[in-house]
Amino acid sequence: MTRLLEKKKRKVNTLTTLAIATFGLHLLTLILLVFQGLTIRQLNARKPPTFVQLVDGQLVKELDNLTREPEKIRQFVSKTMMSMFDWSGKLPPQTIEQVSQPQADGGIIIRTTNGSSKRVATSSWLASFALSEDFRQGFLSTIAEMTPSEVFSSNVKQAISAKLVIKRVDIPQQTAPGEWRVSMVADLIQKKRGDDRKVIVPFNKDLLVRAIDTFDYPLPQRATNLQKAIYSVRTDKLEIYEMRDLCLVDKYEGLPTNQLSSCNNRRTSGSFTR
Repeated sequence: MTRLLEKKKRKVNTLTTLAIATFGLHLLTLILLVFQGLTIRQLNARKPPTFVQLVDGQLVKELDNLTREPEKIRQFVSKTMMSMFDWSGKLPPQTIEQVSQPQADGGIIIRTTNGSSKRVATSSWLASFALSEDFRQGFLSTIAEMTPSEVFSSNVKQAISAKLVIKRVDIPQQTAPGEWRVSMVADLIQKKRGDDRKVIVPFNKDLLVRAIDTFDYPLPQRATNLQKAIYSVRTDKLEIYEMRDLCLVDKYEGLPTNQLSSCNNRRTSGSFTR
């Protein structure tokens, strides 16, 4: 009788040990799963790194997400502003056939600040996605007021085209981490197609640019040509968020003192058009 009790007691101890070991394994597995889930969540929330290749072409190092190359910023400003004022009366080509046979641009209707509705060129509308959201709508309204209605005319004698001729884009001056001031000297040239008469308007601006994060479209195979065009504008990971007139001091030599003083005040002012 005593031996039976001892065997029964030993059996109970073995089962208890097995149960405790199983519970410990499950608890360890649960801890590992929680740790893995937190790690995946941190990786998912992490901003995509910006990489740069060194001069020798051998090493690639990770840069801060707010770092951008000066030349990249200059190219972004030039490309954006030239597209903004590409008023050819034709749609940007989407296929090889449209390069040789461009389609007429009907424009995009924009509501201006005075409540009226006017049209902007499709290229201007697309380029405006390189602007910050709070700056974009107001600037588009200004572009709509500047755009002659003859840009969209089908009458060759009355039609007007325009383009921005950039003379100089200065080296970006950093104003804060991930923010730069870029000066641009350019002329907006409007030409009447019927007689080739031109109107040249100086377009000299100080632009504030900042670094942003962008992500690829999750379903590129389903994206429309318009969606692809908008996403391509944002691939530079930069945006223009303020703009003001640029005062060229070197062209004010010989002006009266009061006018020169006014120019200097505008140059040093921190007020930007939003």
